[in-house]
This record gives sequence, structure tokens and C-alpha cells, in this order.
Amino acid sequence: MSQDLPASPPKSQNLPMAFAGGGIIGALGGLIGLGGAEFRLPLLIGLFNFAALEAVILNKAMSLVVVATALPFRAATVPFGTIAENWPIVVNLLAGSLLGAWFGAGWASRLKSETLYKVIAAVMLVAIAVVLVVGHDATAGQALLTGVAQMIAGVVAGFIIGIVASLLGVAGGELLIPTLVLLFGADIKLAGSLSLAVSLPTMLVGFTRYSRDQSFSVLGRNKTFLLVMAAGSIVGAFAGGLLLGMVPNALLLPALAAILLISAVKVWRHS
Repeated sequence: MSQDLPASPPKSQNLPMAFAGGGIIGALGGLIGLGGAEFRLPLLIGLFNFAALEAVILNKAMSLVVVATALPFRAATVPFGTIAENWPIVVNLLAGSLLGAWFGAGWASRLKSETLYKVIAAVMLVAIAVVLVVGHDATAGQALLTGVAQMIAGVVAGFIIGIVASLLGVAGGELLIPTLVLLFGADIKLAGSLSLAVSLPTMLVGFTRYSRDQSFSVLGRNKTFLLVMAAGSIVGAFAGGLLLGMVPNALLLPALAAILLISAVKVWRHS
């Protein structure tokens, strides 16, 4: 368990900023088909001054809300029946991601704050920025692997994604979507909904594991802050989805990658 995490005071005095920040981040996430947790995490650390693990736990809670509501938002484009037809893919990835989420949350709970800040900044956010630029705009096509090789690769990829999702408190869609498109040949819109179907149980496992750590009490101390920022994230994600057709990916993806890299620098310096 983490021993160096100070108890953070309730952030009720920042409620308008929390809603606005959640809305902007949700809009950014909605524009590229993510929940926005990757951008919310540096905000929780840099602007609202939460300790690293507390920020991850708060981020995980807000991500759960956004992901749970995103599936119904997308149902008009990708019906639940279509998702159900692709259950073998979901199960394949879940076989690894559930285990990865459990281990990732356990490792995060044992890391010192300074180490966790640097892991978040130097490894995870930079890696996500690269994936956003290189992989997120891929189109559906032939699956990279088939048969047993595809199944094994799916479990390994799911395990890695589960670890990343738990360490950052994110849904993991920025890694799941390229995996679904490249490894399984899924259409980009279908991949977005399938990633949500994988993310929800994966995040629940990580969230359960975090509940054993003393820092989990940050949710109770900041309940109002949590609800307000989560509400802003949901509103922003909905608005971002409506604006999707107006912003070309050629401009959007590099800009978002730059935001992530700047955030990584800020989190690193915060340590």
C-alpha cells in the first residue's frame, strides 16, 4: 500500500472549474472516440493538486461513468446486437485485460508517489500520444493474425492494455481501438464500441483492486467534486461527438498528441 500520500482536502471551491475542465476534456475525448481520461489525469494532478494515486482513483471513477454512458450514446450508430455478434473478440481481449487490470492496480498501489508520477509521465502518456498519431486513424481491413495466433496475441495485448488502464485510471480505448482495427480487422466505428465493451469490466476489476488501498477514501472526501467533473465529462463527450464531422483528423490527432506530451512534462515536473 502507498505510504506517502497526503490526504487531499475536498475540492468544493473548484466546482465550476471542475465542470468546465471535465467538459473540455470530454469534448476532446468525444472528438476522437475516447473517454477523455488521458487528458483528465494531468488536470487532476497539475491543476487540482491531487496526489498521483488519488488522481488515478478519481480518474478511474469518472472514466467508469463516461464509458457506461458512452455505449448508449453510440447505440444509434453501432447497435448492441452488432456488439453481441462480436462477443468472441470481446472475450479474447478480456481474458488478458482483466488480469492486467488487477496486477496494474496492485502495482500502482505499492509505488511511491514520485515513482508513479514518472511512470505516468515518461512511459504512459508518451506512449498514448504515439498511438494516437500512428494508430487511431487506421481503417478496417484484413486481420493481422488469424486462429490460435490471433487468440494468443489478443490475450497478450489485453493484458498490457489492462495494466495501462489501471495505472492511469483510463478506459484504455486509445490502445484498444488500434488493436481491434489492426489485429482483428474491425471497422473503426465498431472498434470504438467494442473497446467500450472491453473497457467497462476491465475498469471495474481495477476499481475493485484500488478499493483495498487507503487512498480509495479520496472518493468520499471529494464526492461532490467527482460528480460535478464526471457530469462535465459526459456533457463534453456528447458535444464532442456532435462536432466530430467538423474537425479533420489530420489536424486533430497531432494537436491532441501535443497536448498529451505537454501534460506529460507537467506531471513529470510535479514529481
